Amino acid sequence: MTEETSPLRERLIDVGTELVLTEGSAAVGLREIARRAGVSHGAPRRYFPTHQALLSAIARRGFEDLAARFEAAVADPVSARGQLEAVSRAYIRYALERRGMFELMFRHDLLDSASQAPGGPRLRESTLPLLRYAAELVVRCRGERSAGGPGPAEPPPAVTAAALWSNLHGLAQLWAWGSLPLALGAQGLGDASDEEQRDRLIAAVLDAHLGPVPS
Repeated sequence: MTEETSPLRERLIDVGTELVLTEGSAAVGLREIARRAGVSHGAPRRYFPTHQALLSAIARRGFEDLAARFEAAVADPVSARGQLEAVSRAYIRYALERRGMFELMFRHDLLDSASQAPGGPRLRESTLPLLRYAAELVVRCRGERSAGGPGPAEPPPAVTAAALWSNLHGLAQLWAWGSLPLALGAQGLGDASDEEQRDRLIAAVLDAHLGPVPS
C-alpha cells in the first residue's frame, strides 16, 4: 500500500477537514491534527512535509465535494443557461454551508507555495477544471442565444467565465458577511426569502455577463 492511499493519510485529512469546517483554516496545524487523530506529532510529516501540503490536501477534498454538487445540479436542466444557473446556485449554497472550506479552497497564494514538495500535486489541478467547465458552459450559452445569427463581439469565453466566477464569489462572501442582505433590506428589497433574493442576484449576474434570456 502506498503512502498516497494510506488509511492514516486519509484519517489525517478527515481530521483536518473537520477542523476547517468547525474552526476555520487558522486552527489547522500538524500538531493539532496529530493530537486529534491520536498519533505522534511527527506522524503527519510522513505524508505532508509542510503545513501547506496538508492544507492543499484538505482543500482538494473541498473541490471533490463541490464537483459532486455541480454534477448533481446539472442532472435536470437541459439548456446550458439552465445548467449554469444551477451550478451558480450550488456554488453559493456550498459557500454558505461550508464557509471554512470555501475560504481555504481558493487561497492559491498559500496553498500553491514553493515550499511544497517538488513534483507534488498542486491545488491548481483541482481549480482549473472548474474554470474550464464554466468556460464551456459560457460557449454553449452564447450558442443558444445567437442561434439566429452572430451576436456582437464578446470577450473570450475564459474571460467571461472568470468575470462571472468573480461576481459569484463576491456575492457569496458579501452574503455570508451580511452586507448584501443589509443592502437589499435598506432598498426595500428584503421582502422575499433569503434563497429567493439570492436567486434574483444570480439571475442578474448571468444577465450581466451573458445577456438576458431571449423572450
